[in-house]
Amino acid sequence: MLLALSAATMLTAPSNAADKISEHWLQHAAISPNGKEIAFSYRGDIYKVDAKGGTAVPLSLNAAWEGHPVWSNDGKSLAFASDRNGNMDVYVMPSAGGKANRLTYHSANDIPTSFGKGDKSVLFSSARLEAAASAFNPLSRFPELYQVETSGGTPAQVLTTPAENAHWNKAGTKLVYQDKKGLESDLRKHDRSAFARDIWMYDAKTGAHTQLTSDAAGDQEPVWGRKDDTVYFLSDRSGTFNVWQQDEGKEAKQLTDHSLHAVRSLSASSKDKLAYLFFGDLYTMEPGKKPKAVTVTFATDSHGVAEERMPVRGRMGEFAISPDGKEIAFVARGDVFVTSTEFDTTRRITDTAGQERSVSFASDGKSLIYAAERDGKWRIMETKKRYDGEKYFFAATGFDESELFESEDDAFQPLGSPDNKKVAFIGDRHTIRVFDRESKSVTTVLGDEYNYSYVDGDITFAWSPDSKWLTADFAKSGRLFFTNIAIMPADGSAAPVDISLSGYTDTAPQWHADGGIVYWASARYGQRDHGSHGTQFDIFASFLNKDAWDKFNLNKEELALREEADKDAKKDDADKDKEAKDGDEKADEATPITIEWDAIEDRQARLTIHSSDIAGAVLSKDADKLFYLSAFEGGYDLWVHDFKESETKKLVPMGAGRVGMSMTADGKHLIVLADGSLKKIATASGKVEGIGVSGDQTISASAERRYFFEHIWRQVNDKFYKPGFHGQDWDAMRRDYAKKVDSIGNNRDFARLMEEMLGELNGSHTGAYFRGGASGDETAGLGLLFENGSFKVAEVLKDSPVNAQETAVSAGMTLTAIDGQSLDASTNLHKLLNGKSGERTRLTFKPEGADAFDVVIKPTSLGAENNMMYERWVESRRALVEELSGGRLGYVHVPRMADSVYRSVYRDLFGRYMGAEAVVVDTRFNRGGDLTDDLVRLLGGKQYMTNMPHGRKAQGEPLTRWTKPTIVLMNEGNYSDGHCFPAGYSNLKMGKTVGAPVPGTCSYVWWERLMSGDVVFGIPQLGILDTEGDWLENKQLEPDVKILNAPEDVATGKDSQLEKAVELMLADLDAAKEQ
Repeated sequence: MLLALSAATMLTAPSNAADKISEHWLQHAAISPNGKEIAFSYRGDIYKVDAKGGTAVPLSLNAAWEGHPVWSNDGKSLAFASDRNGNMDVYVMPSAGGKANRLTYHSANDIPTSFGKGDKSVLFSSARLEAAASAFNPLSRFPELYQVETSGGTPAQVLTTPAENAHWNKAGTKLVYQDKKGLESDLRKHDRSAFARDIWMYDAKTGAHTQLTSDAAGDQEPVWGRKDDTVYFLSDRSGTFNVWQQDEGKEAKQLTDHSLHAVRSLSASSKDKLAYLFFGDLYTMEPGKKPKAVTVTFATDSHGVAEERMPVRGRMGEFAISPDGKEIAFVARGDVFVTSTEFDTTRRITDTAGQERSVSFASDGKSLIYAAERDGKWRIMETKKRYDGEKYFFAATGFDESELFESEDDAFQPLGSPDNKKVAFIGDRHTIRVFDRESKSVTTVLGDEYNYSYVDGDITFAWSPDSKWLTADFAKSGRLFFTNIAIMPADGSAAPVDISLSGYTDTAPQWHADGGIVYWASARYGQRDHGSHGTQFDIFASFLNKDAWDKFNLNKEELALREEADKDAKKDDADKDKEAKDGDEKADEATPITIEWDAIEDRQARLTIHSSDIAGAVLSKDADKLFYLSAFEGGYDLWVHDFKESETKKLVPMGAGRVGMSMTADGKHLIVLADGSLKKIATASGKVEGIGVSGDQTISASAERRYFFEHIWRQVNDKFYKPGFHGQDWDAMRRDYAKKVDSIGNNRDFARLMEEMLGELNGSHTGAYFRGGASGDETAGLGLLFENGSFKVAEVLKDSPVNAQETAVSAGMTLTAIDGQSLDASTNLHKLLNGKSGERTRLTFKPEGADAFDVVIKPTSLGAENNMMYERWVESRRALVEELSGGRLGYVHVPRMADSVYRSVYRDLFGRYMGAEAVVVDTRFNRGGDLTDDLVRLLGGKQYMTNMPHGRKAQGEPLTRWTKPTIVLMNEGNYSDGHCFPAGYSNLKMGKTVGAPVPGTCSYVWWERLMSGDVVFGIPQLGILDTEGDWLENKQLEPDVKILNAPEDVATGKDSQLEKAVELMLADLDAAKEQ
């Protein structure tokens, strides 16, 4: 058998000629057993080509995505993955071409990797359910290994522990596979952390797992050689992934010497002829010879649609109302449209592959202003109607677009001033600047020392009605994410003045039309999530002068008298204005706003009576009502608070998930965008009218992907947390990857290409992921664990729907039928359960030695079943700790860093474990969030007072912090804030850490969803330094006591890490008692 390695030596490898880069991006190469053909995936289809090169022959051409081809041992069949039913399922077809047969029906993604002995089964990875005996945390992102018979039936589990790219040897007795220890992308390069994958071998006869590689670099994609004494694999040891060979009893040697980019998709023929992909191009390699590039040509057209015409109705993302209220501009999939509020008429204004956003009307209604990302930069654009006499954009027949001004930096988020003489905007991402139309000058109003833009659009600002001032949220003194509200002169002549003086999160200021009120959202009084961020907001207002303050505080009677007096005064003023206009055009200028700075903080009011999840708010024209969008009972509804009647009510129920709102200039209507559709709502009555949108747009997918590529590259270039990109030449990445974009035929493959590019950075929190596709099968769950390869019940989960039945279902019984359909070896259980969630379903069970009986249940969703598995796992860990410690220790698991988790931990500490001597804090596989400081404070309590009620000693301060010892469990699966917490715990010397090393991933990420809606990508854009001044990103945290859980132990229920933590904690407690 192969021997495990503790180190590897790089041997002299064949020198490759300078790698040439083609325009192709092939994926999933697999060489046939006889070495004469190679199957691969290209543009979402399976192709086959002669191993010497030539024209590729398509084996599948349909609208579905298909990839991951795997040859049978006799070369007559190909297994592959297809999303024909929404999610990835395993299919098998003749390798010469022909009908494909579906083998799997589960709504998890199934990826085939190997055929079994005799080609009677297909091996595949899929995240379903752990085995009943397993001690592994049942996480949906860690797949198990299964095999399904080619004749059909329910798959049987091969490995309950995570295993990817697994391959059987010829005898079908051993597997080689790569492990998966954490959540990081498999395309990350240059990583030297505990997360990096290793190669293992599994002996199916003994159940033993042997680690074959242990280099700090990543080792992936193992394949067997001609004999079982050789394994080929890919390794990052040379600086990027290349092909390596491991012979029994020898050190690994490097076979290829590709540079800069990675080798992927390694496969081997029965005579050790290798095939692989280097940067999307196909190569073969004979034993002892140099690699050869395989030239592949295509004589078929893609089945993809070059251009797609789609309606914009229901897909609007932002909007703006014209000054006269008769038009609405909106953005849909990156293009600007204008629609009529009265007629079902919509006009497309822009037609680009790039993105436009932040659209608004100029104050005179004659032009549209918006930001556009074009030619490598965000620019402020202005569009006007081309022809005189065409009053409305929605009815215009031509437009002229121009760049409002040239800027060296990115310029976006434009907002015109009320006098139409200036445009405020965000410059260089972090500063607020003002462009003067007349002088063409640009002035910085709020510098980057006052703000940091984490997400595009998160710095908000508004003009005063007299165009002399701006209000904005700002983070003074570098206290990011906790903004206050400032007012500053629009000419940049003075520093910003904080009018909120809050210290909580205050954001999204608006200036009321009368000029005397600025209002905004504040987390000052709302329920606060643990994690140091407010989740419930109120609307606050600052009254800029005493007159505005006094008017707001008038009661109903006083207000009526004042309004009558104001009406008479306005009539006199109107007569005077008419006379003045005849001789002085300046009489139309807005009245200058008076700001009385003295004691301005005392003229604040909370406008809402209850804190809530608020998505938008607007004050009525007379400032006597507040309209706001709030989610109290599920989705967002429209609420109104009447200040004079002291009444709050729900004006329009909507239950919307995504909402936005603006008021028309006359104050008579609200325009609400709810889940992509526009509504016009009367402010007086709440009457709702739909606003018709009839436009459509034609999307060129290839042009859009070219834009996406440039956008992603620029975003990373501008926002990556650390200058230098971890030593990578980011310009070179742009040069090389740009050549591949046009060969991509769908966004699933595009996301993978971008994940490959972002993987060059060797950073956490990055990669690109496809989040689209048609809705697939929805497999229901029964809350039952079966004995492997049968329908015999091994365990009934605590919250299984069968537990609600009068006749008890228990372990040992056999499920024999579903809705009257008998189950046998040819039945696929998941096929029968698809679409059954929440539906009445009849199950037939047969106890041993007794008659069969039926129960009628409503199967649960897989999500609910996965939660049952997690709760089962936690309960088993808790029981193990209590058993091993004799009840002296408590146990809590921290799966992620969130408010709900904090409350669960708090409840356990001061409820279940108040009498325990210490607690084991298990953070293994913590996937992050934002809770470190709260958790450190909770667990780091030091008692400084003792309460003595009537001479009796009781718990003293702190009453809400744990003051007893703790010990922390951690492993390679801790991520993001899941790394920050044990790092902080260790730095503060709060207790011991036990388990496996935690890779350095403590940083902040921005996940951006592209305008197509089906691709997201991440940028680690805010790094964190530890107390030693080191970046926590890529700084691995070593445990005080290192212990690894062996796969075979985990599979049989043993948790060595937890056992060691209990042992150490008890020893420390006993030692402390002896002192």
